[in-house]
Amino acid sequence: MRKLTYFIATTIDGFIAGPGDEFGFMMSILDDEYVAALIESYPDTVSARGREAVGLGPDNRDFDTVLMGRNTYEPGLSIGMTSPYPHLRQYVVSKSLATSPDPAVTVFSGDPVELVRDLKQEEGKGIWLCGGANLAGQLRGEIDELVVKVNPFVAGKGIPLFSAEFSPQRYDLKGTRSFGNGVVMVTYAKRTG
Repeated sequence: MRKLTYFIATTIDGFIAGPGDEFGFMMSILDDEYVAALIESYPDTVSARGREAVGLGPDNRDFDTVLMGRNTYEPGLSIGMTSPYPHLRQYVVSKSLATSPDPAVTVFSGDPVELVRDLKQEEGKGIWLCGGANLAGQLRGEIDELVVKVNPFVAGKGIPLFSAEFSPQRYDLKGTRSFGNGVVMVTYAKRTG
């Protein structure tokens, strides 16, 4: 069965963006070591523009599908990037976006849990949950792996890693990796049984 991986950047205090969807401050610490490690470890999560810049081909290693909420899709859309991950099957889960601006992107307005369960039954590589908080909250029970890039910032307020009801779920630590820019990448697997 395919697994759902929530691969996301956050602040130390657990925010994936500021209260007005600001996330550029986390991009400000990108350096060569960190970018090279991300490309090496998770090449399928590099957007079309990034793939061209670093010479990544069209083949996928770990993921063949990406899910994102409308707020995650919107920044790229606002600069004309209608298909941010053309090397992946792309789903935007939204009740407010009526039609897709790109034939390579499927807008899905139904139950995201049912969508993920259906996708998991298909043959293929992993499914990447790109964001955001509301979608991650709805899919929390379906997430098999968390890869959290903890950035060395405290935001104080913003969009949380998950937006959901209180319901503690246990994960097992699978690995950590720290970088010179202060980012710590932590990988967890959903505890079964």
